Amino acid sequence: MTDAKTTDAKALAERIDALETRIAYQDDTLETLNETITAQWKQIDALTRQMEELRERLQEAESNTAAPINERPPHY
Repeated sequence: MTDAKTTDAKALAERIDALETRIAYQDDTLETLNETITAQWKQIDALTRQMEELRERLQEAESNTAAPINERPPHY
């Protein structure tokens, strides 16, 4: 009877160790994913700001551009 209890306790301890290892791996994986996602959002934010600046520069350039060369002058 003692052997059965010892075997059960040993199996339970092994199972607990396996679960703790699994949880630690999952925690590490989640931390890595969070770091990756944070870095990607920072890149997206920087690119979004860069696109907005370029859009503003394009609009400014378009508003400062003279009429197209092949367009007739207004007195024709």
